[in-house]
Formats: sequence, C-alpha cells, structure tokens
Amino acid sequence: MAWIYLVLAGLFEIGWPIGLKLAQDDKTRIMGLTIAVVFIAASGFLLWLAQKQIPIGTSYAVWTGIGAAGTFIVGVIFYGDPASLGRYLGIMLIILGVATLKLSH
Repeated sequence: MAWIYLVLAGLFEIGWPIGLKLAQDDKTRIMGLTIAVVFIAASGFLLWLAQKQIPIGTSYAVWTGIGAAGTFIVGVIFYGDPASLGRYLGIMLIILGVATLKLSH
C-alpha cells in the first residue's frame, strides 16, 4: 500500500506547479493558488503515509522524480515548453536514477 501512496503523492506533486502556472493570470489567480495549496497538501500527506514503510531517501527521490517528469510532460504538451533531445534525456536520467534507487534497496 505504501507504494500506491507514493505514486499517488508523485502524481499530486504535478498538480501544484500547474496551479502556480494558472495563478500567473489575474483571471485565474485565486483558483490557481487554491489548486496549488490543495495539491501540495494532498501530495505531502500521501508522502507522509508512504514514508511509514519506504525509506526517506527512496520515497523522496521517487516523489520528486514523478513530479519532475510529470510536470515536464505537462509543460511540453499543454504549455508549449521547449522539448529538445537534451531535455528528454535529462528526464530519462531522472527516471533511471529513481529506478536505480528502488532496485538497489
């Protein structure tokens, strides 16, 4: 169950940067900030639950890795962020590093 909590925490981690991005526009500022706070709280709570059984270093790396890779993908698809070979390789290195932490436990 701890790994389910951790994956969900990582997915919620993607939501708060999106909320902050929405908050950049005056028309969606309050909604964006609300989204960011809700997702930060949910993500943190789920990470807390996961860390009851998963080592802190592993859980934090997985959490931030899911958040970083997911936010990168959302940025490229929905916000027109740059998508170069180097950026894709960087995300792949993050994912490989997280997988290595998990597999070498």
